[in-house]
Amino acid sequence: MAGVRRLLNAALILVLLFAVFAGGWLAGRTGIGAAVDPASLNDLERQFAERMRSVSLVGAYTMAGRDRPARADRYDISSVEKVGENLWRFNANMQCCGVNGDIPVVVPLRWIGDTPMIMMTDTTLPGLGTFTVRLLFYGDRYAGTWQHEKVGGLMSGRIEKQTPSAPVQK
Repeated sequence: MAGVRRLLNAALILVLLFAVFAGGWLAGRTGIGAAVDPASLNDLERQFAERMRSVSLVGAYTMAGRDRPARADRYDISSVEKVGENLWRFNANMQCCGVNGDIPVVVPLRWIGDTPMIMMTDTTLPGLGTFTVRLLFYGDRYAGTWQHEKVGGLMSGRIEKQTPSAPVQK
């Protein structure tokens, strides 16, 4: 009986250790938690984070293979934070992909010279689905391609500063 009890205790400890490890891995993978110290950002990263504070991405998207005009698209972003090596969290208000509200979205972002680009290939975003995206930001514009499971297309638009007279859409 004592041997069975020790075996069960050992199994419980292993399960708990696995749960702690899995929780840490998930937090690191999804970027949940603290942002990178802003003082450690290089000039381009700092400028990007400042440029993307209290903005709206206002534009349009198309759907490949569908015979219809581009549809209006809008993403309201309160802030963007670097949360790891090539991982950035966009704190956004979204009305797409089954989401209607505020959500932190952690995406891989790389720099091509002075241009930040979201570069995802078959990346699963919790609660949103699986995406392949190439979206670049330059000056006051953004443009790129997107694929959400079997549907995809192009998207582009302007990066507009939010003003008190133009509140974030909810």
